[in-house]
Amino acid sequence: MGMISEFKEFAMRGNVIDLAVGVVIGGAFGKIVTSLVDKVIMPPLGLLIGKVDFSSLALELAPARMGADGKEIPAVMLGYGDFINTMIQFVIVAFAIFMLVKAINRLSRKKEEAPAAPAEPSEEVLLLREIRDNLKR
Repeated sequence: MGMISEFKEFAMRGNVIDLAVGVVIGGAFGKIVTSLVDKVIMPPLGLLIGKVDFSSLALELAPARMGADGKEIPAVMLGYGDFINTMIQFVIVAFAIFMLVKAINRLSRKKEEAPAAPAEPSEEVLLLREIRDNLKR
């Protein structure tokens, strides 16, 4: 089997196509969640906390300064506000995936039958148990 036919067989396998569709839909879902967090959730939350824009929260590690050539060297900033936004996005995505998996599991769960009663032990086993019990006495 040639390499091209092996690749074709691999690429046309159902799992690969399902994975590709999942990646595309996941990317689109990520954009939706980013927009939801940045434009809908964070502005009211920042307003409640005290008119804080989380995306602009940062800690200045080194101030801006002028270089030897006269060009301004920007300040070194630790942008923890963006980190907070990203963490909220992660929680929303994780919760959405949890709910999706929970719904899929509920739909695909087959009603479990009651466990079958254990089979009666054979006559030989009953005889051996009787002998064991007699020996214990």
